[in-house]
Formats: sequence, C-alpha cells, structure tokens
Amino acid sequence: MNLAQNQTKIDLVIELVDEDLDALAEATEEAIIDGNGFGWLQPPVRQTLANYWRGVLLVPERELYVARLAGRIVGTTQLLKPSPNNEASAHAATLTTFFIAPWARGHGLAKGLIRAVARSAVEQGFHQIDLDVRETQTAAIALYEAEGFRRWGIKERYAYTQGRYVRGFYYTKDLKPHGKWRR
Repeated sequence: MNLAQNQTKIDLVIELVDEDLDALAEATEEAIIDGNGFGWLQPPVRQTLANYWRGVLLVPERELYVARLAGRIVGTTQLLKPSPNNEASAHAATLTTFFIAPWARGHGLAKGLIRAVARSAVEQGFHQIDLDVRETQTAAIALYEAEGFRRWGIKERYAYTQGRYVRGFYYTKDLKPHGKWRR
C-alpha cells in the first residue's frame, strides 16, 4: 500500500473518542504480539487497554501523541515530564510507550512521532530527552540513533521474555532549547 503524505498525521491527543480508543487498543495489541509492547508480553483484555489509555490522559505529566494512517490511529508515543516536585530532574523529559502497528510501518510515522515529542520538549524548555528500549527492538534502535539519540548505558536484566533475560539500552538526546531555560 503506497499512501500519499497527506494521509499520515501526528496528533497530540487530549481526549479519545470510542473509535480512536478502539483503533489504539487494536494497534497496541498488534505491537505487543510483534514483541514491541511497552512492558506487556501478551495483549491484555481490551478493557484493560482502554483503561490504560484513558488513564494516560488523566496524568498531567504525560502528553499522548498518536500516529494516524488514513485517519486511523496506528501508533503512539508519550512525552513523560518530571513531576513538579522533582526539581533535580526538571531538565529532562522521557519518550515512552513508542510503537507503530506492524502493518502501518514504512510511512514515516515513527520518525514523525519522535520529532513531535522532541519539538514539544524543546518548546517546554527541556534540555534533554531520555528513553530506554529492549535490545530486540532493532528497528526502533536504528531509528533512535538516526534521530540523534546516544546510547549511554546497558542493563543486562532489563526484561524477562520467552524464558530468558533481554538487555535494555538507555539513550539520551541533548536538546537545544530556544531562549532562556525555565521550568
């Protein structure tokens, strides 16, 4: 399937209508089955996914970004900001829960999600953005590195899946905030 650029879109979500929630839950299930679930090894029941995504929208420190292909949500990521009482880490945000459904890859949506989160982080005055990823997620790792993220650490027992430990890689990207830094 070769879609025109105008059929892809990245959105910051502040509420989820039922149709979007269903599409997001389906994309999440597909990503989990593909081995790219952010912590889940098997898809939970739909209601658990729906509750998770609704809950994300209730947390002031989380910004939910979705990727749309032909109007349908096919992936997501979040910008996780430090809590207001965490002055020591107020300079750094985290990119988390990043995935694109397997059938929707190859349209530039993953790159679009990363860039949207980075733009938001810069606009909010963050100096860096951090993330962590399983070593098995090689396509995501290649994308992070192509987008300027630098690996700074490895955790040998990051995850336990399919009867073995999987390493985790930790990445950071220095941001160039515009104007005076303030948080």
